Amino acid sequence: MKRNVLIIGAGGVAQVVAHKCAQNNDVLGDLHIASRTKAKCDAIIASVLEKNAMKVPGTFDSHAVDAMDSAAVAALIRQTGAQIVINVGSAFVNMTVMDACIETGAAYIDTAIHEDPAKVCETPPWYGNYEWKKRDLCAQKGVTAILGAGFDPGVVNAFARFAADEYMDEVKSIDIVDINAGSHGRYFATNFDPEINFREFTGTVFSWQGGKWVENSMFEVGRDWDLPVVGTCRAYLSGHDEVHSLSANYPQADVRFWMGFGDHYINVFTVLKNLGLLSEHPVKTAEGQEVVPLKVVKAVLPDPSSLAPDYTGKTCIGDLVKGTKDGKDVEVFVYNVADHKEAYLEVGSQGISYTAGVPPVAAAMLVATGEWDVGTMKNVEELDPKPFFTLLDRIGLPTRVQINGEDKAWND
Repeated sequence: MKRNVLIIGAGGVAQVVAHKCAQNNDVLGDLHIASRTKAKCDAIIASVLEKNAMKVPGTFDSHAVDAMDSAAVAALIRQTGAQIVINVGSAFVNMTVMDACIETGAAYIDTAIHEDPAKVCETPPWYGNYEWKKRDLCAQKGVTAILGAGFDPGVVNAFARFAADEYMDEVKSIDIVDINAGSHGRYFATNFDPEINFREFTGTVFSWQGGKWVENSMFEVGRDWDLPVVGTCRAYLSGHDEVHSLSANYPQADVRFWMGFGDHYINVFTVLKNLGLLSEHPVKTAEGQEVVPLKVVKAVLPDPSSLAPDYTGKTCIGDLVKGTKDGKDVEVFVYNVADHKEAYLEVGSQGISYTAGVPPVAAAMLVATGEWDVGTMKNVEELDPKPFFTLLDRIGLPTRVQINGEDKAWND
């Protein structure tokens, strides 16, 4: 059994992870949180203590670390005695943190694919460009690495596996739909790190269709989805992490990701992009100062964690999986609905951070108890989804299923 957790990162998702780890520290043991700015970690711990979130008396310490420095992360893992590392820092630090885990033997969990700050929208498959190159080394050293264990990627990967296993002989298509029907009341803001958010939507949209990669531009392909609770919403074909692993594990199926956007977001995004303000390439001002436009936009937008107090409404994220069973067509929608206000009242974060932060804690608990401590590298759909859903039900993200007009809990 593995115990003692080190959380890397101190943003809105890290706050959720910290609260959920505290609520389950009887399983997870001593807790530590580290980022470049220790004061941010201290503030998160203070919010945990303010809500009396620690299930049993125990340690919760803060640390300063440069997560781009693998040796420093490895030293911190040894110092804290952490056997599980939950990486919810920037996607730019995935590989250095993973290397530290491989060096020390700690289990590694993240919520997104690694990104190179100098590149935008690389050629598929994205996992194959970075994380999967360490797969053999993880196996050789017996190091557990659970990739993309947030919601999307993460829970939606498990949704696909569950639908395929429980209801189908053959999977024909997996459509992942992410709708945020909430409102934060700001003129314009992103729900997580603006730099990462914008980079997702400025490049080519890749989907897996007909056994090959298909390219589109952002906002080129849209459709209306009639979803539980949130109703009919417009979503657009988008490139996203989970498409790259699901297409490898279900190569016979079409795999697409759809993200909901309102007209206002699209209009502002389009203006920013057309003006060159979403570029990651430095430019010089008239005064000779060098700036990166994307970083300037990030600096003037609201901090995503600041949106939480005013956020209202709900999210609906799920998988529409189509296939055949006993020669007949079958269609299953596996999904979760989360509430922004409820998330804020519980952990002080908005619903997008909540849906991203709860799953890696469930994954850590499964590693701690041994069910997901597999001693190698896995994407979430390669693991048994049922214990994952059982924990998610208990700690805040219940899974539901629609099939043949019936809406029910996944285990009914």
